This record gives sequence, structure tokens and C-alpha cells, in this order.
Amino acid sequence: HSAAVRCLDWSPNAQEVASGSQDGTIRRWNPNTGRQIAPPIETGHGFVYAVKYSPRGDKFVSCGQDNMIRVWSKDGKLLIEIKGQDHSVRSSCWSKDGTYIFSGSGDCTIRKWQSIDGKELVVLRGHTRYVRSICLSPDERHLVSASSDCSVRIWDLKTNQQAGGLLLHDDEVLALAISSDGRYIASAGKDKKVYVWSFEAALKQSGNQPMCVHTILLPA
Repeated sequence: HSAAVRCLDWSPNAQEVASGSQDGTIRRWNPNTGRQIAPPIETGHGFVYAVKYSPRGDKFVSCGQDNMIRVWSKDGKLLIEIKGQDHSVRSSCWSKDGTYIFSGSGDCTIRKWQSIDGKELVVLRGHTRYVRSICLSPDERHLVSASSDCSVRIWDLKTNQQAGGLLLHDDEVLALAISSDGRYIASAGKDKKVYVWSFEAALKQSGNQPMCVHTILLPA
């Protein structure tokens, strides 16, 4: 790459790593040799903010600075181009069966798309600043989002409404992860802290700030 690398993802079979960069390219790498597997893909995004392999590993989705979402074959062929976000697209994820793509954007929304044709299915509204990171729960009943509005929110994907209370930070939230058993949410951001939340407690909470299980202070 000729500029900063903004995102990485492992293929499901762990045989390759994809990287997305501010140079506008996606590159595929052999983790055993450190060599590129194929020529770089010129995405047209400007900055590439996210790249995610499909569950089968036969294609991947990218998103970036140009407000676009693109789905690529592994050999770099553009399969689908999705328009619909009104600002840069900062994060994405697939459903387990590869039928749907979710995206989070600087337009403050999270959107659900059909992966086969890019049709928009759902728009989730509630955040007031950039959506920085999104994750599906292991049972795929909920989606969790982190935002520059200092909040983490849980969305019920059956009703397409916010569920439970807000999980609040003291500054912008930049990163998010859900434990593999679905019991905990971890979030972190500009307040230099990592919070670990009980998923069950957050869903039961109707107001703000359900009890945090752990707070990890990062060294200066």
C-alpha cells in the first residue's frame, strides 16, 4: 500500500487476509508468505474504511469515503455497487448466510441491504453522529452499533427498533465487539476506556447507562 491501511479481515478459511487502504485499494495477502495473492483492486472509494469477506469466502464487501458499498469477487470483479448512504460508509458486516449486508455511515444511519442485488430493506435511525462500528449478535436477533455521538445502541432486527438502554461513553465510540457466546458487548473510544457490558442487562434496561461489567483504563 502507498498510504495508511484502515481495515483488515481474515478469510473464513484463514488462508488469506484482505487489507483496505487510504490509497483506494484492497489487497489480498498470503499470511504464510506475506506475499500478495492477486493484483490490487482499485475500489474507487478514496479511503477504504471497511472490507469484509462473505461467510463462504467467495467474495467480499468494501465501503469507504465515496458513500458507496461495493461487492467484489475474489479475483477483483465488481459484482454489485450499492448507492443509498448520504455520507461516507464506515463499517459493514454480513449475515451468517450471506443473504444480507449491513452498513453504518456518517449519515447517522444503519442500513440493511440484499446482497444479491443491493436492494435497501431497512434503515435504522437514532444515532446523531457518525456510526463507526456495527456487529451482529451470534443469534442474529440484534445488531449493535457504536457512534461518535458517544453511545452504543442495540437494535432488534425483528421490529427494526432500538432495544434496551443506551450504553454511554464520555467521548466518541470508535470500536465494538460482541463475545462469541453473545453474553457481552465490548466498546472503546476516545475516552481511553474499554467498557464491557452485559448484553442481557442492556436489553432489560429502559433508560440510559445499564450497569457496566468491567471498565478497562488504557495507559496514556
